[in-house]
Amino acid sequence: MNCLSCEAKCRKFGTHRNGLQRFRCPKCGKTCTEDHKRLFAPMIVPEDKALLAIQLLIEGTSIRSTERVTGLHRDTIIRLLVLAGERCIKFMDSKMRDLRCKRIQSDEIWTFVGKKQRNVGFEDAEEMGDAWVFVAIDPDTKLIPTYVVGKRDRATTNFFLLTLHDRLAPEHRFQLSTDGFHFYQRGVEDVFAGQADFAQIIKIYGDHGQHDAAGRYSPAPMIETIIRIRDGRPDPRYISTSHVERQNLTMRMAIRRFTRLTNAFSKKLDNLKAACALHFAYYNFCRAHQTLRCTPAMEAGIADHIWKLEEILSTQV
Repeated sequence: MNCLSCEAKCRKFGTHRNGLQRFRCPKCGKTCTEDHKRLFAPMIVPEDKALLAIQLLIEGTSIRSTERVTGLHRDTIIRLLVLAGERCIKFMDSKMRDLRCKRIQSDEIWTFVGKKQRNVGFEDAEEMGDAWVFVAIDPDTKLIPTYVVGKRDRATTNFFLLTLHDRLAPEHRFQLSTDGFHFYQRGVEDVFAGQADFAQIIKIYGDHGQHDAAGRYSPAPMIETIIRIRDGRPDPRYISTSHVERQNLTMRMAIRRFTRLTNAFSKKLDNLKAACALHFAYYNFCRAHQTLRCTPAMEAGIADHIWKLEEILSTQV
C-alpha cells in the first residue's frame, strides 16, 4: 500500500495485535495498518461470538438458549440471523445456476408466523398465520436447488416453479415428482412447457379412529396411493417423494422454529425466510452428507471443497 501522507510505497512492518498486516513508509517513517474488514459489518459484535450464535441456530438451538450460551442479546441474535440469511440468499442465487439434476422431488412443509391461522383476525398483518415452505430436492445428489416461503396458493406455487426453472440448465430435461397439490398440474405445464417428465403421487389417508388426547397427534393411516402421469414419460421406478419428505424431517430437527408444539415459532416472516436461507446454504455447501461423504454441492459439481460458514458469509461483504 502507499503512504497516506507522502504517497510513497510502504514496506511490511509486522502485524497488528488483531492479526492485520502493518506497513511503514521508508520516507516519512509513518506506520499504518491494512483496512479492517468486519465479517458482520455494519454490526459491531465480536466475530467469534457471532459465529457461535449462528452455528447454534443452525444446529436447532432456540433464540433464548443461544442468548444464554453466547451472552449476546436476543435482538442482536435475530439481527445476526437476518444479516446471515440475506447473505446466504445472495450466495445461493449466484452459485445455484445451470444445474443438471436428472430427477427432482418437491413438497411443502407447514409452519406459521405470529399465530396459527384460526387465530388470525382482520387487524393482523397479511404475513400472519399459516406459512408454507416449498422445497425441491435432487434425490441423487441430495442437493436443494431451490425453495420458496409463502402461502400455499397458486402464486407461491408458480413462483417456486419459476425459480426452479431459472436454477436448471437451459433446455435441460428432467423428471419431476410432486404430491397431489392441484396447483402443480397447471403450473408445471405453464413454466416448463414439456421440458419435464411430470408425475404426481396422491396419498389418501383414513381416519385414525382415536379420539383421546394421545390420538390427536398421531398420523392417520395411509390407505391408498395413486400415481398420476401428468406430462411426458416419467420412469415409474423413480416416481417418489420419499427423499423430500425426509428432508422435511431434517428441517423440523435443524430449524428450531419448525419444531411442533413449542413456543419457538417465527414472530416475523423475514425471520422465517432468513432461518430457511441459512439452513439450506449450510446444508448444501457446509455439511457433509452421511451417505455421500461430501456436501451435496460437491456431489452436484458446483463446489470443489467443503465450505466454511464464514466463507459463505464473507463472500457478500
